[in-house]
Amino acid sequence: MELSELLTRPDVTEECVLRSTFGFMAFHGGSLEEMTDVIASRAAELSGASYYGIQLPDNLEWHIPSHKVTADQSPLLDTFLSHVDIVITVHGFGRKGFFTSLLLGGRNRRLAEHLSGILRTHLPAYRIIDDLDEIPQNLRGLHQDNPVNVVEHAGVQLELPPRVRGSSPLWWDWEGPGLTPHTVSLIDALAQAASTWQHLDN
Repeated sequence: MELSELLTRPDVTEECVLRSTFGFMAFHGGSLEEMTDVIASRAAELSGASYYGIQLPDNLEWHIPSHKVTADQSPLLDTFLSHVDIVITVHGFGRKGFFTSLLLGGRNRRLAEHLSGILRTHLPAYRIIDDLDEIPQNLRGLHQDNPVNVVEHAGVQLELPPRVRGSSPLWWDWEGPGLTPHTVSLIDALAQAASTWQHLDN
């Protein structure tokens, strides 16, 4: 399955909103890696950052490897990657031993350090892992063609377990309103990281 083929389906949604040169991405959104598109888009809106996302419908779970999500297959993706110079890509994962762990991969280790400090403040119940040696190899986000690494200053690949996305049994009785408290705290942390990074970078 190629990205260009996936995007031809009428039930797949692709979205690009250009704001600042700091970007958030969630290209495995919708039913595939649940809530990642909501988290990335809301953090982008709160911080004035740009956003690119893909949403898959409930009956479709085609996972395209990140290194195959390339700008030559999508004019919107090309527009986004040409506009931003640093990104946080938001992903979902589930793995035994990591259900309360957030993994910060990608090639911009300075941004990973910046983000990890803010996440630890907002989400004290979680383990924030920014040491690449502690992250499973296939979740490190270091491939040169991964969208997190193709922009000028690269970025951070953020892997989120179900609990912080509000999609684990922990929240079986959550009736709202709105998102679960952990998800709200995560979004606030991401927005703060983007806003303060832009301030530091100026």
